[in-house]
Amino acid sequence: MSIHIEAQKGEIAETVLLPGDPLRAKWIADHFLDNPVQYNNIRGMLGFTGSYHGKKVSVQGTGMGIPSTLIYCHELINHYGVKNMVRVGSAGSYLEKVKINDIVIAMAASSTSGINAARFPGANFAPTANFKLFTKAANFAIQENIPIHSGNILSSDIFYEDDTEDYKKWAKFGILCVEMETAGLYTIAAQHDVSALSLLTISDSLVTRESLSSEERQKSFSNMIKIALSVL
Repeated sequence: MSIHIEAQKGEIAETVLLPGDPLRAKWIADHFLDNPVQYNNIRGMLGFTGSYHGKKVSVQGTGMGIPSTLIYCHELINHYGVKNMVRVGSAGSYLEKVKINDIVIAMAASSTSGINAARFPGANFAPTANFKLFTKAANFAIQENIPIHSGNILSSDIFYEDDTEDYKKWAKFGILCVEMETAGLYTIAAQHDVSALSLLTISDSLVTRESLSSEERQKSFSNMIKIALSVL
């Protein structure tokens, strides 16, 4: 076991889905996995392992923000041998064409975080998705007629912005949406030579100021999980 995950070696699959919300992890395990077994409850950050179409898969909550996510990713990689990490989360749209309930597959993640400033002084590291996972997910979505967007997103350290119009400077350069974890996920995956992908459901829009209730999110979240599991 590691500091924040109480699983024994072998209890976590090589492929792990990573929702921020631990209760979302439970929902995924209950609705999509066969015979799920809970392996973690430290700090209430639930983790489960089950199977999907006969393939072993785990789902682990990570909390909100890059620092929390990196703790769990580090331990999953270094203590449990995880090879594929797929974030499944929500995001806020920065563009009018990226609408409520749409799904975004993040090709790359810009960031307001300083996680890589010390590693690359005077330079910028560009965290990107794993090509194999990306193409599998995109092809599955196209085959299933699930609308998707793909491109650059923003991982922000700030949830409540002082300037509600700040998003426009990012939108001008084609940033699709904002969330809080992907840049960290893609960075640690690159560092340890493992595969990572981030799938995001648009739950609100900074352009139209629309937002979804938890009930309204259900269908689009289900489609996102199906895409995530297709990488198996």
